[in-house]
Order: sequence, then structure tokens, then C-alpha cells
Amino acid sequence: MNKKLGAVALLGASAVALAGCAGGGSAAPVEPETGDLTVWLVGADTPQTARDYLKETFEDENEGWTLTIEEKTWADVSDTYTAALSSNDSPDVVEVGNTQALGFADAGLFLDISDIEGELGGDDLLGGLVEAGTYDGSLYAAPYYAGGRVVFYSPMMVDELPATLDDYVAEGIAMTTDTVSGIYAPGKDWYNALPYVWAHGGEIAVQDGDTWDAQFSSPESLAGLEQLQDVYENATIAPADGNELQANIAFCAGEAGFISSPAWAAGNLTGAWPWGDADAGEEVSEGCPDTYAKDLGAFALPGLSAGETAPIFAGGSNVAVATKSEAPEKAKAALTIMLSEGYQKLLAEQGLTPGIVSAAQYLPDTPVAKAQAEALANSKFTPTSPNWAEVEAAQIIPDALVKIAEGGDVEQIATQLDEQIEAILNS
Repeated sequence: MNKKLGAVALLGASAVALAGCAGGGSAAPVEPETGDLTVWLVGADTPQTARDYLKETFEDENEGWTLTIEEKTWADVSDTYTAALSSNDSPDVVEVGNTQALGFADAGLFLDISDIEGELGGDDLLGGLVEAGTYDGSLYAAPYYAGGRVVFYSPMMVDELPATLDDYVAEGIAMTTDTVSGIYAPGKDWYNALPYVWAHGGEIAVQDGDTWDAQFSSPESLAGLEQLQDVYENATIAPADGNELQANIAFCAGEAGFISSPAWAAGNLTGAWPWGDADAGEEVSEGCPDTYAKDLGAFALPGLSAGETAPIFAGGSNVAVATKSEAPEKAKAALTIMLSEGYQKLLAEQGLTPGIVSAAQYLPDTPVAKAQAEALANSKFTPTSPNWAEVEAAQIIPDALVKIAEGGDVEQIATQLDEQIEAILNS
């Protein structure tokens, strides 16, 4: 069963066929008395402690039932979710990225869960992720966790913290050598590219009535993209066609001065949360060498003026009940556990901003957590269009950034990108 969102690339055809089933409308299925509930989680963000808590609590509270958690990848969400959620072998509960929830809801693939919103937390639910999971006035995907990117550094390489975004770029350039990226900035890492656009006052797209107007070619956005091209050309040796997945490895090898990653990546870097799947033949990393990660530092990406932060992308996930679940009431029961204080506490302890506000008290009291809180205080979101997931699935923003990283004409690339975004959002 599947995860994040490539599936939405298939939404164009499936949305029409499934639109009639959005939010129900058909007779409620007869709930089986026993069975196995399938939950899809994306990646390794959800700690094992939380997975165990969900399985044990659900099975204790639902006699005759078992719960199976399947781990998917973000590529799965994009490539196979739609087909799986449309099939007669659909998973019951799925995690999706917060930018993808509306697309699945619009396609009729998620059940309307407004009837249990109070049980899930009501006013205690994280507002931004409630908005991400709300379609046509109804809740289809509940908040799961949020996270913000912070800039990690080692005092072994960084002497003075930058006060402004210009200082950050200048320091990155000064640290860059043939073997070291002052700023690890691969071309396909579009989440970390957006703050340059936003800091200069640019936008991805703005809505005018029923029409979306893409903004990457605006003067403000172009200023940000031109600064980003300066980073690509002078402050990094990361591959132009690479993504952010190698950032931790480069950092631990002493080959990156600054990396921008979700705050929970601190566990990867210090070894508190190893990464790598031995069962899949991957090398398991226990973190950076002690001498390098010992005094791991973090700060919110600075803005154009001293004392300001650059707007960052408010990342995170939502969880939903599949419309074609054979046991929707049991699926809702599992969802309720996932939004309970006991479960959300375990996410918070891992450094993930919990989906219920009251569980934020369990976040670690560390410099990294404080940097994340400061960064998230000035965060932004992708356009709230049901078609946005198709923009992500089409990979047109990463593709455009790769062209910029390779030295292409910024204005020409941005203009073409705007045309592609508008064609999708306004279709």
C-alpha cells in the first residue's frame, strides 16, 4: 500500500470518474467483524515507538482486529497512490504530504471525516494543516505533523553566523572549494529554493477570482532566483540535477558548511536517529563523527534585513481515511489514536511539530527545536488548489531549477515555468 504523491499525476482522468464519490453519497459499507487494517506511512519520519503504540493500542481496543503498517516512499505517493486508492484492495489509512491532500480529496479518494473532527482534537488541531486537509468546507485529511527547515552547521567550519540572506550567500561562497559546498544546494531541491523567492517578495502563484496567476517571472521572484543562481554557480558543488537526499552524507563527510534540512534531521546528524535501511542493502549511518557533530548548531535562515528570517516552506503531513476502505469506522478509530496525545507526544519527542497544539509541550528543549520554532513563525505554503499536486507530480519546478543551476537564462526559464504552472492550475 502506498504513500506521498506521484499518484496525483493520474488525477486528471481519475478525478472525473471518482468525483461523484467524494465525501460519500453511496450507502455505507457493512463493517466486517474482524480483519486487518492497513496503514500507509511515508518514509522513516514516524518513529518506531509511535508505530508500536498505534498497533498495540488499536489491537487492544478492537478485539479480533490486527493493524499492519506499510512504509511507502514519497515517490509512491506520486506514482501509485491514485491507482491503489481507486482499487478494491485499497489501504485504509494513508499519510500524504500537506501539499497533496487537496488533490486526493478533490478526486474522491478520501473520506469526509468532519464527523470525527472533534474527537481528533477540534480546536487543538494544528491550524495550517487543517487548512491543508480541508476541501469545500469539509475535513478530509487530519493534521499529522509539521516541520520546518533550519540551517545546520558545525563550528568546526563556521566561525560567524550570517545576519542576512546576503551574508549567508557570501559566507557560503567563501567556504566553497573544489571539495566543499559552502551551501549544499542541489538543483532539484525546490523546497529550499523557495525561501530565496519569498524573501525577495516573490510568490509561486496568486489567485484572482477563479484564475491562478503564476509569479516566478515577476521582478521580485526573479531577484530571488538570480540570487539562487549565484549560490548554484559559486557556493555549492552539489550536482545540478541532484536532490537534497545527499545533504546529510556531505555534511558528515565535512563536505558542506551549511545544509538546510527539516529540524528532525538533527537526529540523523548526531546519531540519535540512524538512517539507512540495512534490509534494503543500504549502509546504515550512525551519524557524523563525534568531532564534527559534537557541537551541532542550527539557525533559522535569515531574511534580507538583520533580525528577520526568510519565509520557509511549512512542510508536514496529513492522514486520511481512504474512501474505498472496507472498514471505514475502524479506520477512523485508528486515525483517532494517531491524533491522541499519547501518540503525538512520541512524534514531538522525535522533533516533529505535532498535529495537535497541546502536544507541542513535548518538543525537545534544544537549540535546534528553538531554531525550528523561529523558522516556522515565518512560513508559507504552496497554492491551495486541488490541482497543485499535479504541479508537484509533473516535476516542472525542479526541472526549471536544474536549468537555472546549469546556468540558463533565469527570466526565460521562469516565464516558461509560469506558463506550465498556469496551464495545470487553471485546467
